Amino acid sequence: MDSIPRSKDDDYADDIVAQRRALCEAAAGRELPFLAGSPVPASEARGNIENFVGYAQVPIGIAGPLTVDTSLGERTVLVPMATNEGAMVASYSRGMRLFAAGAPPRARVFQHGLTQNPVLVYADAERATAAAALATEALDDLRAITARGTSHGSLLEVRPRLLGRRLILGLVFGTGDAIGINMAARATQACAEEFARRSGAESFFVHGQDVEKRANSRALAEGRGRSVVCDVTVKREALAELARATPEQLVEIQNTYRLGFAHLGTHNWAVQTANGLAAVLIACGQDAAYVTECATGFLEFETTPGGEGGDLYACLILPSLLLGTVGGGSGKGTAAECLDILGCRGSGKADLLAEILGATLLAGDLSLMAAFCSHEFVAAHERLGRNRPPR
Repeated sequence: MDSIPRSKDDDYADDIVAQRRALCEAAAGRELPFLAGSPVPASEARGNIENFVGYAQVPIGIAGPLTVDTSLGERTVLVPMATNEGAMVASYSRGMRLFAAGAPPRARVFQHGLTQNPVLVYADAERATAAAALATEALDDLRAITARGTSHGSLLEVRPRLLGRRLILGLVFGTGDAIGINMAARATQACAEEFARRSGAESFFVHGQDVEKRANSRALAEGRGRSVVCDVTVKREALAELARATPEQLVEIQNTYRLGFAHLGTHNWAVQTANGLAAVLIACGQDAAYVTECATGFLEFETTPGGEGGDLYACLILPSLLLGTVGGGSGKGTAAECLDILGCRGSGKADLLAEILGATLLAGDLSLMAAFCSHEFVAAHERLGRNRPPR
């Protein structure tokens, strides 16, 4: 794929913007009229919003090219990012250039499962304990209930947990290529109602232990949606030339950050994953509020064998990516165009989107940590993000 066209004179002039859009159209295999500014019909918003008045206009830039070893083979893509934060897209692009100096990063979805956690209340702990034993035996019946309400979802597992006289009936759903929240909510209502009747619960609450759109330790430890791991070895020479940093410096700063994260008690042990997540989720028509769960994860830096001559091993684990390539807003307007640029729209593409997103976020964290090492972070924002209000 060609490099992204740039202009030293005016990078926002119509002609250079048109050149970049042409590169995106070549990647998407079609024209992209909505990204070019054509109005999106009001009818496109039906089912996604109430009291509709128009569309928010958030600038979209492209980072890349990014080459990734995915479960569908090696892909080279441009990554659309919607943001108003100057210097951010440039940072992600620099991380992708660091990858390009060696073998591409490898990204894989290693776990699927959208969890819902209704709570059932019993007269005492003894009855709740008996209900927990009954829950695993009821799996086949609850699967049948789920199947009656959806053609693309399925119940994968039941995970009962005691909480005094209450039982958390953890339900794990497969959702295909959709994010599947509405499907899972319907199935959870039906399953919880039936199990409450069968087990003699006094009451039940579908959102009794609600992890939805909030940072939580379960998302970090168990995962939710799609769990992704991405790792790469970055050449020492590329770090020195493009980022003015060494593997040893990056390992040192990350060790310091780990101590800081432990002190904070945070669920996000990466660096700027929320930045890239929000930008790609918005560009691709996803529910951006899930960034609170999606941003949980771990970043690892190590030097490869070879002492002072070793390279940098970098790994990002993202256990809770909630996204879809069908349904929701994914098939409409600029979202459909951005997913086409990525080659990720439609059935069979949700894992691919998650894997590309994992590599994108690792690139951004690598670039930002290198900027911290070289003390260039503030200077980059001053140079690229100077859209200041008038005095």
